[in-house]
Amino acid sequence: MPIPIYVKIALWTAYLLSLYFAIFWFLVLLDREKKTKARRLRKFPTVTILVPAYNEEKNIESTLNSLAELDYPKKKLEVIVVNDGSTDNTRHVVKNFSESHKDCNIRLISKKNAGKGAALNDGLKAAQGEYFVCMDADSRATKDALKILLRHFTDEKIAAVLPLMKVDRPKNLWQKMQWLEYLVNMFYKRLMSRLNCVHVAPGPFSVYRTGILRKIGGFDEDNLTEDLEISLRLQSRDYRIVQLLEAEVFTLAPKTFKELYKQRTRWYKGSVINALRYRHMFFNRKYGDFGFIQMPTIIISGFIAVILFSSLAYYGLKPYVKGIYNSFLIDFDFYTLIKTFQYDFNILDINYTTILVAVIMLAISIIILKKSHTETKERLKKHGLISLASYLFFYFLVMGFIWVGITLNFLFRREHKW
Repeated sequence: MPIPIYVKIALWTAYLLSLYFAIFWFLVLLDREKKTKARRLRKFPTVTILVPAYNEEKNIESTLNSLAELDYPKKKLEVIVVNDGSTDNTRHVVKNFSESHKDCNIRLISKKNAGKGAALNDGLKAAQGEYFVCMDADSRATKDALKILLRHFTDEKIAAVLPLMKVDRPKNLWQKMQWLEYLVNMFYKRLMSRLNCVHVAPGPFSVYRTGILRKIGGFDEDNLTEDLEISLRLQSRDYRIVQLLEAEVFTLAPKTFKELYKQRTRWYKGSVINALRYRHMFFNRKYGDFGFIQMPTIIISGFIAVILFSSLAYYGLKPYVKGIYNSFLIDFDFYTLIKTFQYDFNILDINYTTILVAVIMLAISIIILKKSHTETKERLKKHGLISLASYLFFYFLVMGFIWVGITLNFLFRREHKW
């Protein structure tokens, strides 16, 4: 049975879009970057680090310990923990840590649960620092991270500077694949930063100018991805976001497929909702490369994932489903089936164009994977060949499956809460 024309059009659209964006960013990589010299910190500005926490008793002590060990003058640093209605011992862990670290300025704000956006805004209202740092309660920063990030606020239009985010101590295959994914994504964000196309400031240790955050109204409290929304709002107001690879922060990653599915459903669904909310930026000359490249990519990436996963699942499973059906018709008489089996293969039936596209995409993926490890000072074989192969040939299927689930959520108007 020939492939319907509309399926061919959808597949080739997905192929060409994937190839276009892969080659585009590959050319950006080849282009020589205009280096911006980081400024010297002649004096240390005041900094507020905000840690929103909901039921984080197991993780928050490690987070606070990393903040206490930052190579930064204690008098210039305040840490605010917003206990967002936790039902565990988060509050007591924070109080005990504060009492045992008198040299650190740690404040605790306890409130009814209202979500991360509300917790961030409560911290923003109380913040006294010139710079405002968001810090997830399951993450830890390196000692020199804050100094490095602050040195890159070289222009008044720079509203945020972002660290290199890595998966903290990956143990199983799911986490190791995410470890590879994070490195690649961070490397791409560094390329995006060259064109002022960064579209999301992650929760762990993103540094903002406090005044700019207050000027634009703080964080959206009714948003699935408040970190992405605040970034789009900054871009829409003509501010810049800089991605670094020198300052490191480590964060915990989902350990199971169920956890990963829940996390990515929120991320990707939130990204689509926010992209549509800021649709006035699509192909708008006012926003330069961000409007023509980054904004469409948010939507197009989901389209590509759904098309490729659906086609691979359909045409990959179709022969087996047909075989099971035929076996049912002959009452599972496998002996007769084997006896009458005829090998029917013609080399001319192979779709060489599709194979060529796949080979080109794989080659670019390997180059980017290797380059991302070089730039982030990691070894490519750190977590083994099984992790590498799983990431290259299996992980994209997982993401495609998640995007199909998100598409169904939109079609059936299923509500998703933080």
